[in-house]
Amino acid sequence: MALGRQGRRPEDHRPARGWIAASGWSRSSCRAAPSASLDPRPALPPLDEKAAVVEAMFDRIAPRYDLLNRLLTLRLDQRWRRVVVRHACIGAGDVVVDLGCGTGDMCTLAAAAGAQVIGVDFAFGMLTAARRRGLPADLVRADAGTLPLPAACASVITSAFALRNFVSIPQVLAEAARVLRPGGRLALLEVDEPSSAFARWGHELYFRRLVPLIGGLLSDRAAYAYLPQSTAYLPPTPELLRLITAAGFREAVKRPLSGGIAQLLFAVRCP
Repeated sequence: MALGRQGRRPEDHRPARGWIAASGWSRSSCRAAPSASLDPRPALPPLDEKAAVVEAMFDRIAPRYDLLNRLLTLRLDQRWRRVVVRHACIGAGDVVVDLGCGTGDMCTLAAAAGAQVIGVDFAFGMLTAARRRGLPADLVRADAGTLPLPAACASVITSAFALRNFVSIPQVLAEAARVLRPGGRLALLEVDEPSSAFARWGHELYFRRLVPLIGGLLSDRAAYAYLPQSTAYLPPTPELLRLITAAGFREAVKRPLSGGIAQLLFAVRCP
């Protein structure tokens, strides 16, 4: 099975300009604590309740999830997903497993590139919305930390804006390593914070004030209060890259997107 498009091998990926390597350090890796004035109402559930709260939340917001994503990101979310498809060299012959697939945006793009796609999500409402779209993918309701898939069955694992919603990031990364073939690619898309103080101020004003306001008006107030605050679950960049490496990956790197408001984490499964 081909591992890359047009003969490009994932093993040939090296940190390029604008990437942060696992062994490196960058000012952008230092995550500033959210301003208390921008977070007047803590919305994060206790860890032992997180799975149930997150599942119920995504079930509630599933009907208008795509609309809000396009509106709140000005369609940048789709551009970022296309970056994932390009950088992971997804193409014909690939078997892609998309973790936290939601309504299926990443699944759709991966399938359009010629891959066989399996979408995994534990929120019934999200999978229901995905099935209504008639996705060219197999959809599975499951926890990303305990995948009902055989070892070494996939050549690519993707995830878009789901990492911070998993109860145990190390457990999910270990499962990703188990399911991926040696040399397989891991591509994780997540939100981030700009390194510039001024850009970070503007981002926090929008992400922590306007997003909950707009989301509350058009969908679910509690859910769109949780989503910005859930960035607290993401480890700082150096720690996150170390977790990826410790799970059985090499060449773990981070690429900031759109001025640092999003990030692509990429790594290759060790032989």
